[in-house]
Amino acid sequence: MKVSVVVPCYYSERIISKVVQLTREELIKGGYNYEFILVNDGSTDNTFRQIKELSSEDSNVVGVDCVKNLGQHAAIMAGLQYTTGDVVMLMDDDMQTHPSQCLRILQCIDQHPEYDVVFAAWRKHKESLWRRVGSGFASWSMRIMTKRPKNIYSSNYLAMRNYIRDEVVRYSGPYPYIQGLLFRATDRMTNVEVEHFEREDGKSGYTLKSLIRLWATVLGFSMLPLRVCSITGAVVGTLGIVAAIALVIMRILNPEMQMGWPSLMSVMLICFGLVLLFLGIIGEYVGRLLMTANNSPQYIVKCIEDNRLNMLDDVD
Repeated sequence: MKVSVVVPCYYSERIISKVVQLTREELIKGGYNYEFILVNDGSTDNTFRQIKELSSEDSNVVGVDCVKNLGQHAAIMAGLQYTTGDVVMLMDDDMQTHPSQCLRILQCIDQHPEYDVVFAAWRKHKESLWRRVGSGFASWSMRIMTKRPKNIYSSNYLAMRNYIRDEVVRYSGPYPYIQGLLFRATDRMTNVEVEHFEREDGKSGYTLKSLIRLWATVLGFSMLPLRVCSITGAVVGTLGIVAAIALVIMRILNPEMQMGWPSLMSVMLICFGLVLLFLGIIGEYVGRLLMTANNSPQYIVKCIEDNRLNMLDDVD
C-alpha cells in the first residue's frame, strides 16, 4: 500500500526535516511505500528552500510553494492535488501530531476496510487552557452544524482512502474545511487513540482571529445558523406581541400605571442587537456566495518541486 503524507508547512524551516525523517522511518518500518507532499503555506523564511533540499535528497518528497498564506485547510487542498497514494495521511509540521503515532492510524485503516477515514484522538492535549476551551466549543458547534457523528473526534491527524480524497478535491470554493468535506463524503469513520506531544519549535500560527475565521468556514457546510436566526426572530417577535398585550391589559386595569422609558429602550436595544447580529450572519453567507461567484482561488501555487517526473523520464 502506498501512503501519501500531506504536510502544510508554515515557518517550519528548523523542524520539517525532522518530521519527514521520523515519518519516513515509521512508514518503512510498517512496510509502506510512501510519498511526501510538503506545502509551503506562504512562509517567507527558508521553509521552501528546506523543502527543495529534502526533495533533491529523496525523489518521493514533493514540494508545493504557495504564493501567500490562505490558511492550513487551503494548503492541504493544494497538497491533495499532487497525491497518488492508496491512502492519504494528513499531519502537522510541529511534531504535536508525532510521527511515532502514524502507524496506529495507518494500520487501522489498512486492517479495517469498512472505514474510509480514521482520525487520531488525543489521550491528553498539550495546549493552553484557553485553546482547549475554544477547541471544545468549536468542536461542539461544528459537530452540530456539519452533522459529525457524536462518537467521532475530528482532528487534522488522519488517514483517508484515495476515493475520498478524489471527492474532497472536487470542492472548488474559496473556503475549504477539510473535516466538513469528509463528513459530507462519508460516515464510515472511526478514531484511534494516540499521544499528543508538545510543540518542538516556534508557536502556533493560529491566532484568535484565524481561529474565528476557521470556525466561520463551517458556514459553507450548514444552513443551521440561518434557521436559528429565523427561529430566534419568531420567538422574540412573539414575546414582543405577548408583552404588548399584557401592557395594554395592565394599563386598562390601572390607568395610573407609569410607562417606563428605560425598559422601552432596553427592549429596543435587545431587538436591534439581534437584528444586527442576524444581518451579519446573513451577510457572511452572501459574502461567501459573492466570493465563490467571483472564482476567488483556494490557493495560488508559485512553483512545484517534483522529482517523480524526472524518475519517470529516466525510466522511459
